[in-house]
Amino acid sequence: MFFSPSEHKEVARSSQVLSIPKERWRDRMKFIRALISHPLRIGAILPSSEALASAITADLEPGSGKVLELGSGTGVFTSRMLEMGFAPADLILVEQDATLAAGLRNRYPSSTILQMPAQALDLGASSGKSGVAATICGLPLRNMSDTVHQQMLAAVFNVMGASGVMYLFTYGRTCPISTETLSAHALVTQRTGFVIRNFPPAVIYRVSRK
Repeated sequence: MFFSPSEHKEVARSSQVLSIPKERWRDRMKFIRALISHPLRIGAILPSSEALASAITADLEPGSGKVLELGSGTGVFTSRMLEMGFAPADLILVEQDATLAAGLRNRYPSSTILQMPAQALDLGASSGKSGVAATICGLPLRNMSDTVHQQMLAAVFNVMGASGVMYLFTYGRTCPISTETLSAHALVTQRTGFVIRNFPPAVIYRVSRK
């Protein structure tokens, strides 16, 4: 069978469209396996939606510095940041689950992938010298203790400059990090959005220094 040049282009486009569901299906299966193995660590029954990815990254600006992503999972937020124009080398992805971390390495070979708990983060820099300008948190914070919250906040804000901010989402009605814990680190929160096109619907918070 022979195709004209225009028909070849159409076939190529069709192949790309057909490949997307397969890729998402593979991601879904990885997510489900991780959920079965560590339900509290995953903290959700489905990966985050593209709508949530767009909302939680809305204030980020490509070229303003590196972005630290905690709990990268299947890379929904990562893909959105690349679509926005971030260079892969400017993304530092932290994922504790071995299977999900391996998938991130295969998909984003030019980004830094760290397989570790977020509270154990150590980039070998302090007071913003790492070049990290913002942090996106996809962790199930409501499943974590106050002690873990304190360790995570200390690690994250230690590698960001004075103007560094962290964005997180939650399925609850209030910020998952207690007021006492935030105050202990001289941090404040601001609710910045509500995403109904996610399951469950999610609330987004911005965390910054006072």
